[in-house]
Amino acid sequence: MTQKITAAITAIDAYLPPDKLTNFDLEKMVDTTDEWIRSRTGVIERRILKTPGLASSDMAAEAVKNLLEKKNIDPLSIEVVICATVTPDMVFPATANILSDKAGLKNAWGFDLSAACSGFLFGLQTGAALIESGRYKKVLVVGVDKMSSIIDYTDRNTCIIFGDGCGVVLLEPNYEGLGIIDCILKSDGAGRKHLHQKAGGSLKPASIETVTNKEHFVYQEGQPVFKAAVKGMADVSYEIMQRNHLTSDDVQWLVPHQANLRIIDATRERMGLPEEKVMVNIQRYGNTTAATIPLCMFDYESQLHKGDNIILASFGGGYTWGAIWVKWAY
Repeated sequence: MTQKITAAITAIDAYLPPDKLTNFDLEKMVDTTDEWIRSRTGVIERRILKTPGLASSDMAAEAVKNLLEKKNIDPLSIEVVICATVTPDMVFPATANILSDKAGLKNAWGFDLSAACSGFLFGLQTGAALIESGRYKKVLVVGVDKMSSIIDYTDRNTCIIFGDGCGVVLLEPNYEGLGIIDCILKSDGAGRKHLHQKAGGSLKPASIETVTNKEHFVYQEGQPVFKAAVKGMADVSYEIMQRNHLTSDDVQWLVPHQANLRIIDATRERMGLPEEKVMVNIQRYGNTTAATIPLCMFDYESQLHKGDNIILASFGGGYTWGAIWVKWAY
């Protein structure tokens, strides 16, 4: 009888740009205050990739190189690269291709995956399926976004939320029943009207008008997005616990997408978890979109133990949302 293969996270790393943008910096740029931003979002500062000529692939390549070096892994042994991003370097080629070149992953094929803030979870499940097929042994899942490239820093509704960063995990086969155990992923394109980027795609290619009208930036209607996120993320996190007969005592960690502290709290309460079981770093990095969940796991890595039950949960533009149950493998 063949043993069941599960896909386990066996390594994690990250890259954050050195430049910080604090709430006090934003006070000088738009009509807002540190107190207002903190009370509504939980963000105190975020990282911004300021160096001219650097893009999402550069942050991703650094994170990947950090991971390979830390675990002493040959770059040529990586077989697949899944890059979750909504801020690709270019329309084509894929950022996965570019970062593979920059990080020396010469034997890997790869592709970009666009699911906004849920991109990392969608990528993780896709990577897990490739591992479970038995065909691949080393798959990198990258969550990276240079949100500063699509943010209007005169729009106080969006510029206070987002930051730049990258997190990456390595998936490998596991035969102990550890790794990615279950997932519930959802999408509803009807939500696109509340959160999107108006121009730059095939519907509305770039023109003098689209640039003048500031249509290449994130457009967000706060209230409907907030309501949908609270319901979506909390419901799916609770559902994955119910479906697998997990109690709040069984769950060691919730790793929520870092969009807003109030959304995180609503999800935690629905799952019946105390605050100390929730990974939070929104105060330091803001919302880095596809990077938030791997960045959290990287920050808390030293507190994770083999066999821990971890629920990853997200909600993103478009809408996309989901939860994944992971049994930590190391």
